[in-house]
Amino acid sequence: MNKAIVLSSGGLDSTTCLAIAVNKLGAENVAALSVFYGQRHVKELEAARNVAKFYNVAHYELDAAEIFRHSNSALLNSSTESLEKSSYAAQIKKNHSPRIATYVPFRNGLMLSMAASFADGLFNDDSVELYIGVHSDDNAEGHAYADCSAKFVASMSAAIRIGTYEKVHIVAPFLCQRKADVVKVGLELGAPYHLTWSCYERGDIPCGQCATCIDRAQAFALNGAKDPALAELKREKFLSLV
Repeated sequence: MNKAIVLSSGGLDSTTCLAIAVNKLGAENVAALSVFYGQRHVKELEAARNVAKFYNVAHYELDAAEIFRHSNSALLNSSTESLEKSSYAAQIKKNHSPRIATYVPFRNGLMLSMAASFADGLFNDDSVELYIGVHSDDNAEGHAYADCSAKFVASMSAAIRIGTYEKVHIVAPFLCQRKADVVKVGLELGAPYHLTWSCYERGDIPCGQCATCIDRAQAFALNGAKDPALAELKREKFLSLV
């Protein structure tokens, strides 16, 4: 029997992957795995828990913060770097470098490796599909987030297959597609986007200006849909005033 582990950040992409896995294999055969890596936007872990609860799947959390202790990525709580309030492509052009401030060193490589090891032990007698929600917009202009590129995922996939005796296989359903394609599938599957969190900033509401907020807004707009997370936040704010 196939099992699945979905790397879950609590955002749009991983939540859509969870929707796909549950739809394909059933909640009883799917688990969600989240990683704390010292990120500044810890609200995403709360979102991941809520999404796992929505699907009634087992949810596990690993701590990898110590590994990134010496990194100064703008996504880390300890960073002195400021967040850029512009698209990935604009940041690359401005910085004259493909390595943008929010890149976390080899993060996806580490998470995939951790997830593969975890999956091998959790599902001792089953083959495992390891879902990751990377897409082509993450590799903007063919440069940003090298660990989201097709070449990188293919290499990690081969290594994990070999290292787990063909037991664990990476599934990246949106690797060569856009974020709008992710949202399209998620809307069709009824993914609980109202529970998700994408913004890089701290706070109770999305900033609307960081690269991931920009990408999220565009993805919904291209689908002619409203972002249910924003509607839910407005509702909560209204109720708090009543």
